[in-house]
Amino acid sequence: MFFHVILTTECNLQCRYCYGEALEDMDTDFLGFDVEYSLPKKISYDIDLLDKFCSQDPDCALTFYGGEPLLCIEEIKQIMDCVRAKYFMIQTNGLFLKKLEPEYVNRFHTILVSLDGDEVLTDFYRGKGCFKEVMENVKWIRQRGFGGELIARMTVMENTDIHKQVKWLVTNSEFPFSSVHWQLNAGFWGNDFARRDFKRWSEESYNPGIRKLARFWVDYMEENGAVLRLYPFLGIAESLLSGKESSLLRCGGGWTNYAIQTDGYIVPCPTMWGMKDYYVGHISKTCPLGLKKIFVSDPCTKCDAYSICGGRCLYANVTKRWNTEAYSLVCSTVKNLINAVESEVPRIRRLIENGKVSINDFQFMKYNGCEIIP
Repeated sequence: MFFHVILTTECNLQCRYCYGEALEDMDTDFLGFDVEYSLPKKISYDIDLLDKFCSQDPDCALTFYGGEPLLCIEEIKQIMDCVRAKYFMIQTNGLFLKKLEPEYVNRFHTILVSLDGDEVLTDFYRGKGCFKEVMENVKWIRQRGFGGELIARMTVMENTDIHKQVKWLVTNSEFPFSSVHWQLNAGFWGNDFARRDFKRWSEESYNPGIRKLARFWVDYMEENGAVLRLYPFLGIAESLLSGKESSLLRCGGGWTNYAIQTDGYIVPCPTMWGMKDYYVGHISKTCPLGLKKIFVSDPCTKCDAYSICGGRCLYANVTKRWNTEAYSLVCSTVKNLINAVESEVPRIRRLIENGKVSINDFQFMKYNGCEIIP
């Protein structure tokens, strides 16, 4: 089982798509849901409880999460010293990576760092100077021995040219990351669709950009004999090549991947913090292998892309923050993504048959924080 350990609800940045959106949306409420808004700002339970909880699952994987988890460096060290987990991972903005000693950094199986593309775009979304500092820090941890998977985790919205930005990341010789993942900022807030330009951007920029990027991805395989680890493509291609379709959420949320709040209560997804209707237990009283499973419902389960998509986002499916018409545009991006990869599968199969790449090149650790369906 996989668990996001929410160490703090606080963050040292004020990104446009998180803090900025929250300010615009602060007057909206979750009507019909019982929400606990006053969770402890930092982890408030005994670490021994987390160890006892984890020890019941020999394959327990913990991902440090926030807010910004590296605001809680002492707690990270204590957990890594005391909790019996098979894997440790972290999702971070990367600005405090140098503050955690290499002996701990190098124990991470995977580090996901928020980076939205090149310097101009990243600084636009995340704040001036952010890009350079993050790049300096990730190069620093590589120089000091980190050999695990280092994933650039992009948040994309209307200022993102997905083809340009992902291609720039993976072809830049200075880029120290091994993988790229991106997540659409769509359906998380109550009022933002009306003030945004999501329809035009998704139809005129994002969807065509995804098709161009998929062609580039396979062109790169042909020219270099290597499969770039672009997670949305990687996950969909792996399913299509293996023939293993699934109607379960690709991120694992609610069935094999959960989140532990700062108060020790467990929710199906870190985005669903405080939603008491969906609490599935507390680490002091619950076995990780016996957690209640939460699944998406209509309209996802009736969609013809469901067997590959798996429902995209449990939070969006449950809360329905965007109306049906608006969210259908998000579904269109998912279908376009699947079709873009599917159209390249014949070329990929030929490359495998010719020994240019291997089917094993499409394998990856599932449920590591990359949702697959952005």
